[in-house]
Amino acid sequence: MESIWLDTELPHFPPLWGEIHTDVLVIGGGMAGLCCAHTLQEAGINCVVVEKSRLAGGNTRNTTAKITAQHGLCFDKLLRRFGTELSQAYLQANLSAISAFASLAGEIDCDFSRTDHTVYARSGVQQLETELAALNKLGYPAVFREKLPLPFPTAGGICFPDQAQFHPLKFLAGLTADLTIYENTPVLQLTPHLAITEKGEIHFSKAIVATHFPLLNKHGLFFLKLYQQRSYAVSLEGLTPLDGMYLEENGLSLRKAGDAQILGGGGHRTGKRGGGWQALEAAAQRYFPEGTLQQRWAAQDCMTLDGLPYVGQYSKRTPWLYVATGFNKWGMTNSMVAAQLLTCLILEKPHPCKILLSPQRRMLRPQLAVNGWESALNLLTPGLRRCTHMGCRLVWNSQEHSWDCPCHGSRYTQSGQVLDNPAVKPLPAFWRRELQKKK
Repeated sequence: MESIWLDTELPHFPPLWGEIHTDVLVIGGGMAGLCCAHTLQEAGINCVVVEKSRLAGGNTRNTTAKITAQHGLCFDKLLRRFGTELSQAYLQANLSAISAFASLAGEIDCDFSRTDHTVYARSGVQQLETELAALNKLGYPAVFREKLPLPFPTAGGICFPDQAQFHPLKFLAGLTADLTIYENTPVLQLTPHLAITEKGEIHFSKAIVATHFPLLNKHGLFFLKLYQQRSYAVSLEGLTPLDGMYLEENGLSLRKAGDAQILGGGGHRTGKRGGGWQALEAAAQRYFPEGTLQQRWAAQDCMTLDGLPYVGQYSKRTPWLYVATGFNKWGMTNSMVAAQLLTCLILEKPHPCKILLSPQRRMLRPQLAVNGWESALNLLTPGLRRCTHMGCRLVWNSQEHSWDCPCHGSRYTQSGQVLDNPAVKPLPAFWRRELQKKK
């Protein structure tokens, strides 16, 4: 269960020993953290990155690595919720992110290529027409295509031209060249302007939490504002892969990577049932019968209440602390958007998405009630299998052989070690023995 990107090994960095000082501490060594560190350094700000294990050891290595401003059929919803100016700001921020990746890829060998991205519908064009009208109002030249080169019938699709794709680990390998990075350096305690690690201390002016799910519960209410989803991918070889990138809302995602065809989908809320690899492998057999399954993998994404990331000050009570999270399955462009926005905030410069993406924005969305219900239900359900994050009941994931938390998305191995945060502590030994009995 390893992704196609793991043919590239990232450079190794030592753990932190002793005491250091920096302007900005970046916690988390995935795409978001490293993009933040690079952008800050380019702006002349001294920064340090700490990663609890290995760089890109979490979800960055499991992305489908699409770089696009087309995040599903999102712009009609944004326009109705936030109006023209803020919707345009989000669109332009993502287009700017693509340009930033393109500029960096000119110096990094990362299989970067420009290509179109299309959101398609199997039947009915009403949603596509509504989205296209919203894009026209925002002044973006999207194209409606009636015929698509897909191996199944569609009603057409909305195409964003000149988007991009790349090899994320090759990109990060190049991005690390001039950064100060410490691996195997978990932050054990974080207080204003001081981080305590296993063997060192970091004094800083500002800090950015880029740990996928934020690490502090007592600030920001992220355990209510976020939930997590599993997504699955397979790669096929022995066929001629499709040109371009494609996505059906709540359906198949497609892109090529060299001579391989990547299919994504089968997603579900962590701790719930979903299509998983079985759905993808059935689709592969149906639409690409000449292909041979090469690899399969899964990712986990933080989902927000309104479909937009949380990027900005961690909470009103922590003016020294910032966060980048909740990328809603669009972690590549949103990582760069976060890097550019947070750099502006730290430099006290304006950014058009400051208010739109603020973690302190309005929480009263329908998803908040769903998140609260899931947490209450699992907290009150009796049983020994409890998550070390906030005590929710764990459920057995038979596809991936893991114990998953339906509340906030923590996951554990069969032996009780943490696979995905927000949990940081493994399951107690006596629970692990019981879990082995109850699978």
